Amino acid sequence: MDEPFDIAVGGIEYSIFPEEEDVYTVFKDGQEYVKIQKDTELQWLKLDPDTDLPLFAEDEEVNRIGREIIAYKA
Repeated sequence: MDEPFDIAVGGIEYSIFPEEEDVYTVFKDGQEYVKIQKDTELQWLKLDPDTDLPLFAEDEEVNRIGREIIAYKA
């Protein structure tokens, strides 16, 4: 498993904890904030906090976090 890392998006610091392949738990302000999954290079999905199933609603913050994850890993 990959090690956790930090990213900044729009001046906000997020701590990223890699889970299974292309799934990440995101912490904001020291609290678990959201779990996300890569769909495509530009599209990321928020996972339901209770079921871990993908929510297919567009979320620009999640997409920005995902792009920063890809940039960090490159």
